[in-house]
Amino acid sequence: MAYLQFNKEELVNLEYSLKREFLSTNHAGGYLNTTIVCCNTRKYHGLLVLPIANFNFEKFVLLSSLDETLIQHDKSFNLGIHRYGDIYEPRGHKYIRDFEIDKCVSIVYRVGGIVLKKEMMLTHNEEQYFARYTLMEANSPTMLRLKPFLAFRHIHVLSKANLDANKGSREINKGQSFRMYDGFPDLNLQLNVKNEYISCPDWYYNIEYKEERRRAYESSEDLFVPGYFEMPIKKGESIIFSASTKEQNPQKLAEKFEKYLEQRSSRDSFESCLKIAAKQFITQTGEDLNIYAGYPWLDRNIRETLLAAPGLTLYAAGDQKRFTAIIDTVIKNEKVLLTGESNQPDVPLWLFWALQHYAAFINSESKVWKEYGALLKEILVSFKNGARSSVKFHDNGLLWAEKRNTALTWMDAVVDGVPVTERAGYQVELNSLWYNAIMFAISMSKKSKDPGFVKEWEPVAKSIEKNFTKAFWIDSKEYLADYVGPEGQNKYVRPNQLFTCAFEYSPIDDEHKAKVLQKIKQELLTSRGIRTLSPQNSHYKAEYDGDENARSLAYHQGTARPWLLSFYIVSNFKLHGRAFLNRAEELLAAFEEDIQIHCIGSISEVYDGDPPHQPHGCTSYSISVAALMRAMRIIENFKKSDL
Repeated sequence: MAYLQFNKEELVNLEYSLKREFLSTNHAGGYLNTTIVCCNTRKYHGLLVLPIANFNFEKFVLLSSLDETLIQHDKSFNLGIHRYGDIYEPRGHKYIRDFEIDKCVSIVYRVGGIVLKKEMMLTHNEEQYFARYTLMEANSPTMLRLKPFLAFRHIHVLSKANLDANKGSREINKGQSFRMYDGFPDLNLQLNVKNEYISCPDWYYNIEYKEERRRAYESSEDLFVPGYFEMPIKKGESIIFSASTKEQNPQKLAEKFEKYLEQRSSRDSFESCLKIAAKQFITQTGEDLNIYAGYPWLDRNIRETLLAAPGLTLYAAGDQKRFTAIIDTVIKNEKVLLTGESNQPDVPLWLFWALQHYAAFINSESKVWKEYGALLKEILVSFKNGARSSVKFHDNGLLWAEKRNTALTWMDAVVDGVPVTERAGYQVELNSLWYNAIMFAISMSKKSKDPGFVKEWEPVAKSIEKNFTKAFWIDSKEYLADYVGPEGQNKYVRPNQLFTCAFEYSPIDDEHKAKVLQKIKQELLTSRGIRTLSPQNSHYKAEYDGDENARSLAYHQGTARPWLLSFYIVSNFKLHGRAFLNRAEELLAAFEEDIQIHCIGSISEVYDGDPPHQPHGCTSYSISVAALMRAMRIIENFKKSDL
């Protein structure tokens, strides 16, 4: 029995099955994403979604879906499912008997005496979708019909019937090639067996995407169906369908499918699911190695890249080569943001944090200083010498960040052009990052015999130590202010103070850390991560739902974040040691329930702040997965230390 499996009762219940999606990526930016009954509920869903070179490598849905029909005795049984308005037609999900994900996705259909198994995957580092159909049982001659639904449109924009679409096709070896619009690559649909292609071009109007309607976006689309492929299939026979931007050799499709299937890892445990999910975010483009922030709609983002890199590489796979390749890509492509003007002043300091993990992994701070020291010095100087207009270095050693109508930290949601949480002033996480970066650089420079750097920066560190608590500690409340602005201390209970406790170098003592963690436990900790705002605050939003403005208002005003949980676990281990082990295991184990919700085998971006903590946002989020991998390794190391 597979670790990730769903039965007939779960699958035929659309209220249940349409909330569960699966994802396969090609490690080059392309993906396959739909629900477990293959009914698309998002505009981002599709069987072959790819970055297109001619359009700045933005992602486009080429093949939206593929309807399978089984034919016996002139009776047709359509296994597909689409939503038109509020009606589902056809209702092929009623034939599904089993769904599982292991090395690939596998769905078993039963229609009377016919049993058909469908297996799906994307090939790695190629632009190709595979489906293998195996007729497991049949008492009479059986035909298989495959009807492709084509989109050829941007993932954020829905398709409408139009006169510009090229409705024609070009015959290729055991298939047809389509290109609906100029600038796109060919979409080559081929099979490994002789088939008949029947051309009957038509638009299918008003296909409805349930999740887009729920999120108050345009939700109705017209898709183009050019015709269908039909062929006999015998009991025990397997037929391979391929959708690719390159014309394939049909005689090699079965062999190629088996080869890729053999190379894949099994999803046979919670940990193996996280490891496979971790790999899906890492993409190779030429010599660059990048991290996609989240599927299906987020792209590359430098902050998420730095936060995710240690967890997705060092902790998930022990792969220092991939870690350094990702960091080197960031440095090559984002040098200006790291060393000069930007609206993300925290980002360069997250680079120090990421490199701390690398230094610990290779057990050599001097090597890190040798490789990256010059850049790290340049970054620190850029804060100190006023090279960043939105950040001011003050005599007390602290950084004041302010830019009118701009959110300068990770809490950057905007409604009608106005930041929801502008937080101008001394921000607690920015100054915690600042202190940690300086101290880490001092430690590396000492081990590398660089006394000049130490002499310049130790006074700055001591100044921060002297003034940090004075600025941020709220004596009457016994926790850290979220920020200190022109109006004084902001006393909202937020998770940003958590970083002060979690970083390797902290400007507060253990007594203060204990009180901060107690406050976070009381007001922010949930079974699905750390809330972004206390429920006791009048601005707290218990649910992340509604239209875009409603969701933006809730995004940093109550949603629970799994990625913050790793910082909570680290902080408590630093303070309590092994005594926190059982609780840490409980917090991590809670997510094993979620491995079969939202995106099967991965972890979501955000959760509602209130129980039952429904998942929202990107169904598979890089720093959520990275954080859980990091927490898993920390727990594992504590267990090993007892042996």
